[in-house]
Amino acid sequence: MLETNKIIQGDCLEVLKTFPDNSVDLIITDPDYEMSVAHGSGAFGVKKKISFKQIEGICNGFDFSVLDDFCRVLKKTNIYIFCSLKQIPFLLDYFVSQRKCYFNIISWHKANPVPTCNNKYLPDTEFCLFFREKRVPLFGTVSSKSSYYLSPSNQKDKRLYRHPTVKPLPLTERFIINSSKEDGIILDPFIGSGTTAVAAIKHNRNYIGIELNPDYVKIANNRILEQKQQLKLF
Repeated sequence: MLETNKIIQGDCLEVLKTFPDNSVDLIITDPDYEMSVAHGSGAFGVKKKISFKQIEGICNGFDFSVLDDFCRVLKKTNIYIFCSLKQIPFLLDYFVSQRKCYFNIISWHKANPVPTCNNKYLPDTEFCLFFREKRVPLFGTVSSKSSYYLSPSNQKDKRLYRHPTVKPLPLTERFIINSSKEDGIILDPFIGSGTTAVAAIKHNRNYIGIELNPDYVKIANNRILEQKQQLKLF
């Protein structure tokens, strides 16, 4: 039996091995470690390294085979993955070419990007890829199903939760509304400061988070406690 509504401190590649098959309804995640692509990963080649984000202080890698475990623990492939522009072809190959999933590219457009554009476009957009296999329903409404989200960059949340890549809570809530039902199990294998868990609680879903950094585990648990207190869930 999979225990829910908790955050597990550890490496997701190891922790996921303890999860039973077909036990999770939805994954929402924002990998922020270097991805090491091992031999046998189809189009990815041998010992390539794919960096989802190069963040100072975050250098632990994980094997690309973690995606196999994502799909194994899901009842049906139903997953949102934040990524950089360069990783889109690799993820499309894995989920679409190899696993025959449907996909959407969802973008978060920042109204106040850092004005660095020497010989390149402004860094005003982040991408999230949504993959689902055949017969996985998409719920929600017109207002929740927009393929883009516009807001200022969330510097306030970054300062408040001391995490460099906090994603907007309203956007995460959209994903949960659109792709899960009440009492469903939402997994975030790189839960960071806990945004996915907070969104799950707000919409009567169960959550499981995995996070390597113990400091972020504490921050996430404090956010969860605050959210429960606001909703008077005690």
